[in-house]
Amino acid sequence: MEIRRITSYDAVASIGHLFDDPPLEDATRRFLGERGNHLLVAYADGRAAGFVTGVETTHPDKGTEMFLYELGVEDGFQRRGIGTALVEALLLLARERGCFGAFTATEPDNAAALATYARTGAETEPTVSLSWTF
Repeated sequence: MEIRRITSYDAVASIGHLFDDPPLEDATRRFLGERGNHLLVAYADGRAAGFVTGVETTHPDKGTEMFLYELGVEDGFQRRGIGTALVEALLLLARERGCFGAFTATEPDNAAALATYARTGAETEPTVSLSWTF
């Protein structure tokens, strides 16, 4: 397995099958154009097998931390350590970029995600997630 940082729209378009929906060109270019946004892709058996996105967030009294925005591994590649490797790669990148920590969120019944995050040292915190849809 090899993990690569993706920096072009064409590269994202070529791995579109990994996302929930086809990548939007304007959104992809905007995401990739921000210095603190990261897209890492795992390649196994000669093809894109999974990805993780991270976004650096900075607050005046806390500093910068990495938000693990989304992690996805294609069904045929699950349970092979790819998700764990992607999370570890993003955490390493966060440390290299001077982040003081990282955080993410997932559904309470997403056993695969919870197990992956636990394997990489994440601790569960009692929080409530709220959202607004426009």
